[in-house]
Amino acid sequence: LSYYNEYKSYLRMTLYSEKEEWKDVTPIPLPCNVTSPVVQILYSDRFKDVYSYLAAIMLKKEYSKRALELTSDAIELNTANYTVWHYRRQILKALESDLADELEFTAQVIEDQPKNYQVWHHRRCLIEVTGDPSKELAVTEFTLSVDSKNYHAWDHRQWVLEQYHLWDGELEYIEVLLQQDLRNNSAWNHRYFVINGTSKWDRDTARKELDYAARYIKKAPNNESSWNYANGIINKNKFSYNDFPEFKDFCIKLNENKVLSPFLYSTLADIYKEDNMKEQASQLFEKLKECDSIRVKYWTYMQNTL
Repeated sequence: LSYYNEYKSYLRMTLYSEKEEWKDVTPIPLPCNVTSPVVQILYSDRFKDVYSYLAAIMLKKEYSKRALELTSDAIELNTANYTVWHYRRQILKALESDLADELEFTAQVIEDQPKNYQVWHHRRCLIEVTGDPSKELAVTEFTLSVDSKNYHAWDHRQWVLEQYHLWDGELEYIEVLLQQDLRNNSAWNHRYFVINGTSKWDRDTARKELDYAARYIKKAPNNESSWNYANGIINKNKFSYNDFPEFKDFCIKLNENKVLSPFLYSTLADIYKEDNMKEQASQLFEKLKECDSIRVKYWTYMQNTL
């Protein structure tokens, strides 16, 4: 068992009020005895015990090994309590603790609660102190293997990549994710982030990435993620569709081959608007009103702007 799981098992057995080594501390009761509360919080006996002792030693500003152990219990009861995490970092600093053990602790918490803001922030703070991000890509890769859309894992991964310039091999990792699920919009977003942080968006890079997106569009023409990626490259970087005739022709041929896709139609409408081909663009907006009826008012509005 990990340190975290061993400690959880131990803490379930004994209340702090029954521990001899805590007899010198006078606990501060939680404010749960308010007369006629609107909603009474039903704290468990263990929760009240842990947090009353925590309040007492935080007031004393005690930075000790037992205080660190107490924060482990408090975190297990409420992992989202950012005050406890902050206090824990103060203790670690005062004790000059081995942060390798703390990183293992956070990895276990992340495995148990991967969408917790506070534990990811705590881990980032630890890496800022150690300056060693060598395990972070593996930690996020494991988390994303369980949930490929986990925002917290993506945020941490992108911070590590940008902060420590660990870009090598990242495009290959994205390719693996897209091979597994070409509709993974998080992976497409990450690809844009990686290109933006490395080669930047010159015209040659944009052309190569549009070719890349086109290969995935051909596989799944109704996949919004790949279309958003392609259109984002052009629109966000203030390119013109005419700057990339290969991609423009690709879209036109898809339509000629009667590929049914609202994302194709909306892209082609933008292409025809750019070329001042209002009649062709209007015809596409008519198609969009038919196949994407939930947004019929939006497409009518866009048609009227021609």
